[in-house]
Amino acid sequence: MVSTRTPGTSPRGRFTGRARTPAQPLGAEPPSRPGPPSGGPLPRPFPRQRGESTFPPTPDRWNPARLASLRWVQLTGCLIAAGWAAAFPLVSDLANQRLWGLVAAPAYLLAGLLCLTLPRRFAAEAAAVVALLGAVLAPLGLLAVNGRHQSEVMVVERSAHLLLTSGDVYLPHPVVVTDYNPYLPAMSLFGLPRQLLGSSTAFARVAGDARIWFALTFVVCLLAAWRLLRPTRHRAPLLPLAVLTASPLIALALAVGGVDLPLIGVCCLAMALAERDRTVAAGLVLALACSLKWTAWPALPVAVLLLWRLYGRRPAVRTALIGVGVSAAVLLPSVLTQPTALRDQVVRFPLGMTAIRTPAGSPLPGKVLAGFGPTGHTVSLALMTLALIGVAIWLVARPPVSAIAAADLLAAGLAIAFTLAPAGRFGYLALPAVLMIWPRLAAGRWSSSRPLPPRPAPETPETPEAVLPRR
Repeated sequence: MVSTRTPGTSPRGRFTGRARTPAQPLGAEPPSRPGPPSGGPLPRPFPRQRGESTFPPTPDRWNPARLASLRWVQLTGCLIAAGWAAAFPLVSDLANQRLWGLVAAPAYLLAGLLCLTLPRRFAAEAAAVVALLGAVLAPLGLLAVNGRHQSEVMVVERSAHLLLTSGDVYLPHPVVVTDYNPYLPAMSLFGLPRQLLGSSTAFARVAGDARIWFALTFVVCLLAAWRLLRPTRHRAPLLPLAVLTASPLIALALAVGGVDLPLIGVCCLAMALAERDRTVAAGLVLALACSLKWTAWPALPVAVLLLWRLYGRRPAVRTALIGVGVSAAVLLPSVLTQPTALRDQVVRFPLGMTAIRTPAGSPLPGKVLAGFGPTGHTVSLALMTLALIGVAIWLVARPPVSAIAAADLLAAGLAIAFTLAPAGRFGYLALPAVLMIWPRLAAGRWSSSRPLPPRPAPETPETPEAVLPRR
């Protein structure tokens, strides 16, 4: 499909005006009288293809790639990661997290040593490989072979079993905390490999583990977002992706649970698709996000407003209809057959409003307030609601103009919700953190504003000598 928007024209967005006004070069004088220019009609430029970028990379003093290439930045990151991992065997009461810390901390220290001693041209790559092996692959393999994981992996795999046997994904009468399924029906898809492969062999235990498919979805979505946002194809995303995956924020979640990783990936991909005017694909990805967890629902209006700002009403409405329609079709069977279980387990349980409380108990402000009893719980919910209303007003007043700006707005809203919610974990903050980091790494710039298109060069008038025939 060919778009008729050409470089040098302002987009026909809702908030930027409908008229196509050509960008005037600086210092250009308006024509003294109407009519075509004296040099004849200008050649008509080729229409820009959908997905083709007309915005060149802009020099950025705080370019994330430049900062990451500094040796002292790499060493500092490895030391912080090693300290983070070393704290888990001392403070965590979960055996899987303690195992991860024991394996990951030496790997981070070795990665820092490589950053400090190896030649610069391959120090970062070697350190990333060591951190990826020691902080992700080794603990994940040990836990998967032995069938050890956090409770959310078991919940996802059980929901897939219920889907295949009864058509429902929720237990009708939960008794203990692990009976609750706080996820929407699409999350059960990640448990299907366990039902198909079983767990009779070591290969089946690893290949059927839902954590493997969480990680694959996360990696594929981030790679696709990189390809969409990267202004040039000269730099491969493997090193940034390895560093991000090996960071404690992602490595711990991937090794022991990983249920939020696909949500992180699809949210990043949705913002990239919206910036590049891929309306159908953006709608389908947003529908997947909205069918995994209800915390992803704010991604839909953010992406729709980004499309409206850049490309106008029709692409925005098309994406909204696809996102809402497909996600409603996925949720409708559970809404009709298990409305009470859906409400109690997906909404009330994560907010701490059921008789059995969620085990998420990091000392975030919302959790601290909820610890003071019903009054503190109500104050926590009220503060969260007011803050989210403020973010929504800011979104409408200052709609995003790029995938980076859209991801920042979504990250701000989710960070506020996770911080002020009556129950939450520090691990939930991985979603807003990656939303702020990965689009910047992919686009190669720090600023969230969209780069200005190049100004057309003024026409050089032909000289009389140029038009005279040569003798």
